[in-house]
Amino acid sequence: MNETAERVRIVDVQVLSDDWYVLKKTTFDYQRADGCWQRQSRETYDRGNGATLLLYDPRRRTVVLTRQFRFPAFVNGHDGMLIETPAGLLEEASPEERIRAEVEEETGYRVQSVRKIFEAFMSPGSVTEKVFFFVAEYDAGARVGRGGGVVDEGEDIEVLELPLDDALTMVARGEIMDGKTIMLLQYAALHLFRE
Repeated sequence: MNETAERVRIVDVQVLSDDWYVLKKTTFDYQRADGCWQRQSRETYDRGNGATLLLYDPRRRTVVLTRQFRFPAFVNGHDGMLIETPAGLLEEASPEERIRAEVEEETGYRVQSVRKIFEAFMSPGSVTEKVFFFVAEYDAGARVGRGGGVVDEGEDIEVLELPLDDALTMVARGEIMDGKTIMLLQYAALHLFRE
């Protein structure tokens, strides 16, 4: 058990929504660094953990990304069409199993060897989700389908193959705004495509 667990006492948990995912309001007592207890209340959105992967070709210096409509970005003033790395929720599968399936569904590429590079909480102030980040090499022979996602899940995904330098320029111009994608592109620039 971690030492922080002794500093948290749950007082009340209310389920505010259990529709798409679970939104809870939790009241708890937290023991501060000075030893005093403070009552706090937080809302958490639990959608499960996820995985994402950057497909890259080190010989041609290219990456495979997707473009799809994201309603939350749309209601925040964006056109909603976000360029991203393939990703999905684990849904009780291992991160490695799930990301292989997601990559094939979204991009049409079948990857055998995936390498986990790190894990991260993407929005820890309110979302419980932890994302597992992977990379995998690809080539034209690994494409077994057209991709595009699963229609029954509302997916309508465009597959993009870009030079890494173009993708990094798109980040700088604000054309790529998805956090997980920016993290993986920066990782690629630092570790996968070094001169």
